Amino acid sequence: MDLKGTGASAGIGIGRVVIVEEPTLDYVSRTVEDTAAETERLNAAIASYIDYTNGQAETMRETVGEKEAEILTGHIVMISDPYMQGEMVKLVEGGMCAEDALVQICEMFATMFEATGDELTMQRATDVRDVKTGVLAELMNKRPVDMGTLPLESIVVTHDLTPSMTAGIRPGAVAGVITETGGLTSHSAILARAMEIPAVLSVPGVCHKLADGDLVVVDGSAGTVVIDPAEDVLEQARADQAAFAAERAELAKFIGCRTTTASGENLELFANIGKPDDATQAMERDAEGIGLFRTEFLFMDSPTAPTEDEQFEAYKKVALICKNKPVIIRTLDIGGDKDVPYLGLDKEDNPFMGFRAIRYCLAREDLYRAQLRALLRASAFGEIRIMVPLVTCVDELTAVKDLIKRYMQEFDQEGIAYNPDIQVGVMIETPAAAVIADLLAEEADFFSIGTNDLTGYTMCADRGNDKVRYLYSTYNPAVLRSIRRVIEAGNEAGIMVGMCGEAAADPTLVPMWIAFGLGEYSVSATSVLATRKTISLWTKEEACEVADKVMQLKTASEVYEVLQESAR
Repeated sequence: MDLKGTGASAGIGIGRVVIVEEPTLDYVSRTVEDTAAETERLNAAIASYIDYTNGQAETMRETVGEKEAEILTGHIVMISDPYMQGEMVKLVEGGMCAEDALVQICEMFATMFEATGDELTMQRATDVRDVKTGVLAELMNKRPVDMGTLPLESIVVTHDLTPSMTAGIRPGAVAGVITETGGLTSHSAILARAMEIPAVLSVPGVCHKLADGDLVVVDGSAGTVVIDPAEDVLEQARADQAAFAAERAELAKFIGCRTTTASGENLELFANIGKPDDATQAMERDAEGIGLFRTEFLFMDSPTAPTEDEQFEAYKKVALICKNKPVIIRTLDIGGDKDVPYLGLDKEDNPFMGFRAIRYCLAREDLYRAQLRALLRASAFGEIRIMVPLVTCVDELTAVKDLIKRYMQEFDQEGIAYNPDIQVGVMIETPAAAVIADLLAEEADFFSIGTNDLTGYTMCADRGNDKVRYLYSTYNPAVLRSIRRVIEAGNEAGIMVGMCGEAAADPTLVPMWIAFGLGEYSVSATSVLATRKTISLWTKEEACEVADKVMQLKTASEVYEVLQESAR
C-alpha cells in the first residue's frame, strides 16, 4: 500500500518506522482564588520554558545550524513579549487558571495569523501553538519526546515535527520524516530540509496507518510513502538514493558561479525572504540578492505598528547581511483579509479585491511614512530597492514616488543620509498592471512579476478553493500571454524585469522565461542552485523554439504536456 502527501524535503529515505507521540496535555479548567500564586505559577512555567528552549537552541545550533536554532530563539522572543504575557496575567487576575489564560491568548494570536491567508504568515500560527504546547508542558511537568535516543535509519512518524522535537536528533539517525500536518513553508519542512532528511508531510491519519517497525520507503520529492516494499522496489529506491546524492553533488558545482544560460546570457538569481534573519540563509545558498522581502511579519509579529526606528533596524540588517547586493523590499501588503487588531481594518465581503496593500497605505500616510522613511534611511547601508504591491494604475506609483521625494527633502533638512538614486518599482500581480505595463514602465525603475496572485486574478480562481483549483495554473495561455506582455514592455523601456512567484523556480517553465527575456529570478533559498543549474542547460535559441511551440497551444494541459516533454 502506498500513501500520498506533500513532498517537502527532497530525497529517498529507507528505514523502520518509529511512531513519535507528543505527551498528552489535557487539563481540567478551574477558577482560582489565589490569583497571585497562580500568576507566579504561570511566570515560573514561562521562565522554565525559556531556559529549556535556550538549551535546545544551543544543541540545534551545534548539530544543525544557526539559522535553524533561530526558530527556537524566535519562540523565546515570542513568549517574552510583554504584551502577550500581560494579557495572560490579566486573565489570571480575573480568576482564570494559568492553563486557560495561556491557551486563550495563544489561540487569539494564532487565529490572527491564520486569518491572513498568506502561507508564510500563517506559519506564525504554528509558532504560537508550539509555544503554547511548550509552556503547557512546563505547567503540567511534562517534557517533549527525546529524539536523541532514536536508532539509526529511523523513519519518524508523528502528527507534526516541531522544532523542540528536532533539537536532539543525532546526525544520520533519522532517515525520513512523515507527518499528518504541515506544508512546504512549515517548520517541519524547513527543519527537514536543513537537516537534509527526506520528508513527506500532510499524510492524513498516518500515525494510525503505520506501526512501529514497519519498513517503508519515503520519497520526499514525489511525496509518497511505500509500506513494506517488495525487493525490486527496495533496489530501485537504493538506486534513486545514489542518483539523488550524485545530483546534490552536481548542484554544489554551481556555488559561486554566475547565473548564465548555455548560450552565455547573464541573468540574476535572487531569493525570497519573510524576515531579516532569512537573508543569512539566502546568502549561504549563494543567492545574488533578495528579490522579495515581505515586510508583513514586522507588523504581524507586534501588538502595535513597528516604529520607523524598528523598521529601519530590520531593513538595515538585511542590507548589511547582503553586502551591497540588491535587496528588493515590498512595502506593506496588508488589508481586509488580514486581521491585525491595531490597524482597525474593516471586514470586507471580498477582501482580496478590497482595501489592501498600496490602497490602504496611501490612505494611511501616518503608517506608510514610517515605512518609507525607514527604507530610505536603510538605503544608506546597501542596495535597497522599494517595490509597490497590488498596483492597478499609474497614479498609485506616482503617488508613492511623490511621498518618497517629500521624505528625501525632510532628510536633507535633518541631515540624514540616504540613497538619492534609490530604485522604486512595481510588483506586477494584477491584470490591470499587466495590461498597462508599457505605461507603468515609463514611471517604474523595475518590474517584479508576482505569478501567484497574477495567476489567481487572471483566472479568477482561488488556489485554496478545491472546486476551482483546476483553473489556477500558470501554464494557462492567458497567464503566459500576460507574463510575456509584461516582460516585453519592461525590456522595451530598458528596466529590469524579475519574477518572484513560485513559477520562477519551476524547471519546466524556465525555458519560457528565458525565451520571453526575463532578467531576474527570485526563488526560495533552497531552490537557488537548482534554478541556476536549470538555466545553464538552455540556450536562448532552444528556449525560443519551445516557447514558439507552446504559445500556439490553447489549453493549460497541452502546455504542461509539451513543457514536461521538453524538460531537462
